[in-house]
Order: sequence, then C-alpha cells, then structure tokens
Amino acid sequence: MDFLNSFLSGFGNVNWEVIAQLSMVGLIILAGPAVIFLLAARGGDL
Repeated sequence: MDFLNSFLSGFGNVNWEVIAQLSMVGLIILAGPAVIFLLAARGGDL
C-alpha cells in the first residue's frame, strides 16, 4: 500500500492545468487541417 501511495503522490506534483491547456491547443491545431481535408473530400461542400 505504501508503494501505491508514493506512486499516486508523484502525480500530485504534475501541473494538470498546463497539460490540459497544451492538449486543447493541440486539438485546435489539428482541427484546421481536418476541416480542409473534409472540404476537399466533399468537393467543397461543407
């Protein structure tokens, strides 16, 4: 049980807000080319 507590306390030091913000920025960056690809695949009709 001590191993589990020490393992989970290591995650307490992680800055989850920064990880969430970087993930959202990554999704926004990927959304642009995805929209362009959908437009091209559908012949320009969204």
